Amino acid sequence: MKTLFSLMLALATFAATPALADERRMLPTQPKEEWKLECGSCHLAFPPRLLPAESWRKMMGSLDKHFGTDASLSPRENREITDFLVKNAASRWRSPTAPLRITETAHFLHEHDEISDAVWKRAAIKSPSNCAACHPAADKGDFNEHRVRIPR
Repeated sequence: MKTLFSLMLALATFAATPALADERRMLPTQPKEEWKLECGSCHLAFPPRLLPAESWRKMMGSLDKHFGTDASLSPRENREITDFLVKNAASRWRSPTAPLRITETAHFLHEHDEISDAVWKRAAIKSPSNCAACHPAADKGDFNEHRVRIPR
């Protein structure tokens, strides 16, 4: 009986592995080129799963005031990128305020609670929104904590 239970547990774990991998994947399997080009021209094209859908809708609806810059797009580009972001947004959580800054989400704050203000101010980092400073593969959606390299 114990062997049967162990076998069933192993099979269940094996069967769930692809689902876990998909849930942890930050970038969609087919990222939209317009998103990478438009958003990535000024900063990291942040993976859609870092914010809930309502945050992306709110952000894309106010690109004329995008953190102090006019990042307006054509109506077609805006619609296509918004659809892509919303379709691939975080599905695990909702926020009553629809945060616009990834650095203000509960998930980000929890994952970075051990980082001091002095570290964020280092010349090679400059701010918490500079993901690529510590996450070398951030552009690929890889934020694995085992690959973090905090610059001195």
